[in-house]
Order: sequence, then C-alpha cells, then structure tokens
Amino acid sequence: MRNRRLLIVDDSTLIRRAVTAAFSDQPGLEVVGAASSGRIALMKIPLLQPDIVLLDISMPDMDGIETLAAIRQIEPRLPVIILNVPTAQGAAATLGALIHGATDFVMKPDGEVPSDAALKVLLDELVAKVGLWCPLGVHRPVLVAAKPDAPSRRESGSAAARVDVLVIGTSTGGPGALMDLIPRLPADFPVPILIVQHMPPVFTKLLADRLDATSRITVVEAGSTQSMLPGRAWVAPGDFHMEVKRDGEMVRIVTQRNPPENSCRPAVDVLFRSVANVYGPNVLAVVMTGMGQDGLRGCQQIQTAGGQILVQDEASSVVWGMPGFVARAGLADQVLPLSRLGDEIIARAWRQRRPVRAAV
Repeated sequence: MRNRRLLIVDDSTLIRRAVTAAFSDQPGLEVVGAASSGRIALMKIPLLQPDIVLLDISMPDMDGIETLAAIRQIEPRLPVIILNVPTAQGAAATLGALIHGATDFVMKPDGEVPSDAALKVLLDELVAKVGLWCPLGVHRPVLVAAKPDAPSRRESGSAAARVDVLVIGTSTGGPGALMDLIPRLPADFPVPILIVQHMPPVFTKLLADRLDATSRITVVEAGSTQSMLPGRAWVAPGDFHMEVKRDGEMVRIVTQRNPPENSCRPAVDVLFRSVANVYGPNVLAVVMTGMGQDGLRGCQQIQTAGGQILVQDEASSVVWGMPGFVARAGLADQVLPLSRLGDEIIARAWRQRRPVRAAV
C-alpha cells in the first residue's frame, strides 16, 4: 500500500520547510513536492498525483483562488486545504475559496516570521486536518457517478401539510452549495428560511453578506429574539446555536451558547429540533453536503412531527456525510442533485398557497 501523497503550495520558504518537517514522521504520508506559486503547482499536480494539497491564498503571479479554480477544472474531488492569515481580508478571501470548492482551511500565523509557539499551533492543526481529509489507506478521490433519485417517502409533497418554514443544514462544501441554491429562490418566496452552516465567527457574517448580495431574498446573520418574516433568510452566527420559540402569535429566532452538539456550534440538530416542536408538520428541512451526521436526529424529529425532508444527492455533494446519513435512515422524501433542489423547494413552499393552473 503506497503512502498518501501531499503537495505544499506556498510562496513562503519558511512555511514550506516547516510543513515538510512536520509531516516527515507521519506514518503512511509522504510530502511529494512543494511549489512556490500556483502556476508551478498546476504543472506538478499531474506529475506527482497528490492525494491532498495545502494551498496558500496570498501568492504572487497567480493567487490561491485562481489556482483553486484551475485545480477544480482537472481534479473536482482532490482535497484542498487553504492556508491564510487571520485578518478580515484574509477571512473574506478564505470564504471565497470555500465557495469556489476548497475543502477546508487553516489560519496561519500573521507576520513574516511567526513565533515557534504560533508555528507549532499551525503545524498541529495541519497534521490533524490532513489526517481528517486524507486518512491512512485512502488515496486520490474519484468522482462519484450520478445515481438515480432515491425512493421518496412522499412524492413531491402530495400528502404533506403546508410548508410554513424552510430550514437548511450544511457543512463541508456548504458555502458553494448555498451560493448555488439561495439565489434560485424568488423574491416572493412565501416562508422564512433558517440556515445552519458549520462555520466559526466572522465567516458566518461574511457568508450572509455574500448570499444577500447575490440573491433576490434578503439574507442576514441571525441575532437573538428576531421576528421571522416570509421571504427572508437568517444564517446562524458562528459559535452560537440558533433555534425558534413561539411568542404569542409570533415566532422568534433565539441564539444561545449551550454546549456543542455533534461537536458543532451552531448545530443543525438544535435548529431542526426546535422547528419540529414549534411548527410540527409545517416544516420543510433540507440537508446538504457535509461531513458527519449533524441533522440526523433533528430529521428524525421532523419526520415524527409529519414534516418534509429533502437531501442533496451524493454525486453533487462534496461530502455525502450529513445527507447520506439521513437518506440511508429512510427519512428523506426525496434525494436530489443540487441543480434540482431549488425548484423542488419552491414547488413545496407554494403548494396549498395558490391555485395550481390546469395544463393547457
């Protein structure tokens, strides 16, 4: 069994040498090359056949975003971990990379010469992330062939209650998937939308702003005790759970910092559980690309309450963890490619709200 193969792309000689040294004693892993620019990396990838790439964002000539876009043209499933500095500008660039298909990110120390302690934190996190995305015995990912839709519990919501809220849960690959899905929703979308994307603080605000700028509906980062309105979307803030609570005739968003669930805060299960309790059968839940099984227990409660559940299919997901767990548990009404989720969501949201025009 050959070693897993790692390619390092960074214009900093210090970072390249430190990362190479950090991985030198990792079992089953080999640093097969390093590149000081994106152009050099693109020449080396076909030759070296890496199983994972560490990619700096800020490089001369061809930056990380351009390099990532080019990598995705030739290697759609190759794990790429972004390296960037922990500044506001760096966070915005990192979010852009995640939207364009980066697998994960690590913030490296700011400054030309990081301290030994800061460098150790970076290297320890990189070792952990590489182990997560390129485990021992797993090599170059292959593109999964498209599969037919999985059998549905209810065909297109025919026996379902009216939808009064849309909730979306996603993780790895979610920023790109949300940037595809949310702009498809019309300005008159008839119900409020709540989104949990596994992300740290700052990034969730940037994601909400990016979605708002490209969508016909209004998208904001959620704050506590906000009233919910149709045709608006709220993204759970990083490091806060988001749930809903009834307040007389109104339903309000509440953010809180109870312990993480599924090692996540925000957690999809927290949101899904709360909407099942408040809205009962009038929930439409969507589980999209992501690692782990956050959302599975929440979907079980939504199904018990009579709500509807859609999941993204394996072929269009970066990681078929979260949606895969829900689909395999038999909880999904439909399993759909990302390109078809928007139309199905719109159809279900409008059902029982306006007359269906007879075919002409």
